[in-house]
Amino acid sequence: MKQIHIQEKQQFKKLFKQEQIDNFEDRFKVLEVFMQTEKHVTIEEMVELLNRVGWRLEHEFVRETMKLMCRFGFAQQSRFDNGDLRYEHRHLGHHHDHMVCTKCKKIIEFENEQLEELQIKIAATRGFHMLQHKMEIYGICDTCLKERIQLMPLVMARPGERLVLKDFEGGVGARMRLMSMGLRLGDEIEVISNNSQGQIAIAADYKRYVLGKGLAQKIRVEPIRQARAEYQQS
Repeated sequence: MKQIHIQEKQQFKKLFKQEQIDNFEDRFKVLEVFMQTEKHVTIEEMVELLNRVGWRLEHEFVRETMKLMCRFGFAQQSRFDNGDLRYEHRHLGHHHDHMVCTKCKKIIEFENEQLEELQIKIAATRGFHMLQHKMEIYGICDTCLKERIQLMPLVMARPGERLVLKDFEGGVGARMRLMSMGLRLGDEIEVISNNSQGQIAIAADYKRYVLGKGLAQKIRVEPIRQARAEYQQS
């Protein structure tokens, strides 16, 4: 067992008994299971992990215990991309940031000392005393990139992606509609939103456009970096 986890358990026992928190033994079970996972877990996932080792505890009890663990500094909570509330370890004197894949939802922790120092300097130059901070980078992980086809329908694009319009598979009418909007093959675009309401919003040349999913399905796009690489090789 990691030495830091041994220390966490010792401090947990000391603080929870000192504060006379009830049901200590069951709360300690929650800590033990939580320390065994390196994932960012929801309450539902914590309950499932407890069930797997034969400890059946109520959702509300686990939620209350996790809140106490956050209060005493054993855990911290995040809501990535406005999703489910998730809990992760909080080790004293240790800070990390996150990269979140918008496709598979994988959360990757990373540390960068130069980045930490730069943020402190930026705050200091503005006379700002930084107490705490967090960085969340949203994108597509290397695994999802490898699985993804390079030339794809615009409808598959994720918000924030920068793409090149490469081809159009619609009929003459739909093609004319696209051109009348001011969009041409070769244009570089940025995806603003792609929601479940049947529309996708994009930006091109400092202008905004809203396309229906049907039209977006017929437009083929390619990541800008791939298109530029092909241009340089030709």
